[in-house]
Amino acid sequence: MPGPFHPRREDLPDVVPIFPLAEVLLLPSGRLPLNIFEPRYLNMVLDALGGGRMIGMVLPLDNGPLQPGRDRPQVFSVGCAGRISAFSETDDGRILLTLTGVCRFGVGKELPLHRGYRRVEAQWGDFVQDLELPGDISLNRERVMAALKAFSARHRMQIDPQIVGALTPLNLVTSLAMLCPFSPVERQALLEADSPQERADTLVTLLEMGAFDRGLPPASRQ
Repeated sequence: MPGPFHPRREDLPDVVPIFPLAEVLLLPSGRLPLNIFEPRYLNMVLDALGGGRMIGMVLPLDNGPLQPGRDRPQVFSVGCAGRISAFSETDDGRILLTLTGVCRFGVGKELPLHRGYRRVEAQWGDFVQDLELPGDISLNRERVMAALKAFSARHRMQIDPQIVGALTPLNLVTSLAMLCPFSPVERQALLEADSPQERADTLVTLLEMGAFDRGLPPASRQ
């Protein structure tokens, strides 16, 4: 069974604040540390702490200049809601918090700004299975570790094999998917995977592709 503080279906709100943050992925059951200092996002966190503690993490579609006629960046159509599971205040006015991934949601109609932050109608229907504990997944650890070793060398990542080796298959997939420097489209593909097993398979493919130039294995390079 999920933990005692884990939200149930009836606890999921109709409207969620969203935090568009490039290069940051939250997945169900994942833990994401955040350092909050902008006034609008401090407002968002304080409001969430006074309610259901839920914040929706979404990836921006484009980090470039805003399109004509738009006053805020577009985001992908699926995000992941997290619950503030721990927080602390700093003397210089920041909030350090941990978001624990709860459930993905479809990004519905965007509402007017509230205290400077964005809110959308959340569409939970296609993702309520995220609230249940996932079953076992099949993972070839040797293949994963070989791909991770090559990927981390190419991207200058520091990986502790002992820590990685101690993780359960599900936690390993969730952690690597959130930590590895994939592109926004690749991160979104991991988020929108239909099942934990599909996410695991996608992760292995992305690690193997990302280990080599242009996504090609060594024998295919000139």
